[in-house]
Amino acid sequence: MNATTLGLRRGWTEQLNLWSDRKELLNALIGTVGTYVVLVLFIGGNDVPGTSVSMAAFMTPGFLAFAVFSTGLTVLPMLIAADREEGTLMRARTLPRGIRVYLTGRAVTTLLTIALNAALVLLVAVPLAGVAAPATPARWFTLVWVLVLGALAVVPIGAMIGSLVSGPKTAAAMLLMLISGVMFPLESLPGVVRGIAQVFPLYWQGLGLRAVFLPDSVLAAELGHSRPLGRAAAVLGAWAVGGMVLAPWLLRRVRGR
Repeated sequence: MNATTLGLRRGWTEQLNLWSDRKELLNALIGTVGTYVVLVLFIGGNDVPGTSVSMAAFMTPGFLAFAVFSTGLTVLPMLIAADREEGTLMRARTLPRGIRVYLTGRAVTTLLTIALNAALVLLVAVPLAGVAAPATPARWFTLVWVLVLGALAVVPIGAMIGSLVSGPKTAAAMLLMLISGVMFPLESLPGVVRGIAQVFPLYWQGLGLRAVFLPDSVLAAELGHSRPLGRAAAVLGAWAVGGMVLAPWLLRRVRGR
């Protein structure tokens, strides 16, 4: 069997074990849905300035993007750091294509966790924030590629962080959430902050998801009053490709040391 097939089997088996653990499911429910509900109840009652859309509806796509981003940036580094300390990365070296199989398995587990978190947020968002399902096939297609590219962009970042540090860096994820316009319009932030936000994948994933769930009337709150989906795909794709090239190389170097 090739490395990809073995990695897929490994990741699926690990995820089934996680889903069979009630404690893990409860943590996912409280950590993701609970945080979303609290944000909606506290700051979701007002309208976005210049529009008739509520803050609850505006922040829903952003929180969905943040759920994807934070899972890859915190859960995956935590797993890899633990495996590094326990010697799992060293043992992978004794197997043919061991690092590739290991990294594929961890990526599959993280992507499935992201899918679960996204589904939980959307199930709560429809009745609580009044967010409607995508109305056209084009918006469904946008939803799929934004989530897939967003996940592929952040998973290699998480793998690289996990190979370098001993634990998750939630502070970095929270800082990016504050400056990336996923909870409130980026127009209200200074120009330097806007430029920094557009370098990272979180801003572009939030922009793509707003194009799926929010009406065109919210364009008044977007930078340049537009949503350049082509540019969003290019930035997310660049992060995904760059990370997939660098992550295995970095893991091999850490394993060697």
